[in-house]
Amino acid sequence: MTVRRRGGARRPALRHLPTRALLGVRSRLARSGAADRGDVPGWVMVTLMTAMLVAALLVFAQPLLEGLFVDAVEQVQP
Repeated sequence: MTVRRRGGARRPALRHLPTRALLGVRSRLARSGAADRGDVPGWVMVTLMTAMLVAALLVFAQPLLEGLFVDAVEQVQP
């Protein structure tokens, strides 16, 4: 199904957008070739660096977070 624009041009209906996007991604991946194989994608590096940053901050913040939790639990009325 297509939708007519003002100038008479036709464009696909929005309900087909996810299918068209998936096909576009597939075609780009197919065209990328084998040159990129073996390289670590940037998003993997960002994910690992973020996880390491959280772990490093947790070392310093853990005693404070435990204290907050204990105080909150002690204030709860039985």
